[in-house]
Amino acid sequence: MAVNLSKGQRVSLDKGMTMALVGLGWDVNQYDGGTDFDLDASAFLLGANGKVRKDEDFIFYGNLDSSDGSVHHTGDNLTGEGDGDDEVLTIDFSKVPPDVDKIAITVTIYEAEVRKQNFGQVSNAYVRVARMANAQDMQGTEVLRFDLMEEFSIETALVVCEIYRHNGEWKFNAVGAGYQGGLEALCRAYGVNV
Repeated sequence: MAVNLSKGQRVSLDKGMTMALVGLGWDVNQYDGGTDFDLDASAFLLGANGKVRKDEDFIFYGNLDSSDGSVHHTGDNLTGEGDGDDEVLTIDFSKVPPDVDKIAITVTIYEAEVRKQNFGQVSNAYVRVARMANAQDMQGTEVLRFDLMEEFSIETALVVCEIYRHNGEWKFNAVGAGYQGGLEALCRAYGVNV
């Protein structure tokens, strides 16, 4: 049975979990803006200083795989329609380099300013972590879930969660923090050259 977390909660991941599926999903509120919502999941592999070691540590729709093979983005969903996960990242903990202390999972709205969109127009957003039996298991067994209940009225970027190393084990932090400035603001904050 999966554990449901609240904002700010931290929980240890099972020590035996070698591969995790991080699924993100959302719905768009009734909206008459004329353009689809294109939400994008990203991962930032961060060192002890809270910054990427190199630009390739930023995993997103334009760079689907980390150079070490530890994090994989399964591809861009341009509309978010349908049930279940809208975008998925997989993590192979056995391949995460020892100098990566944290993996920040974020969601941003593509061209939010141009399209006049923000997270106040999005509902039922969640992140779930599932244990993968193997690299082909794209459903996994859900072990935890964090529903973002908070209303984000002007934000165009969210740090959804962090998966971080603490005393030799991996932990999950339900962050749920909103930012303005979209993906570019997050890239700057995490040290990616944009």
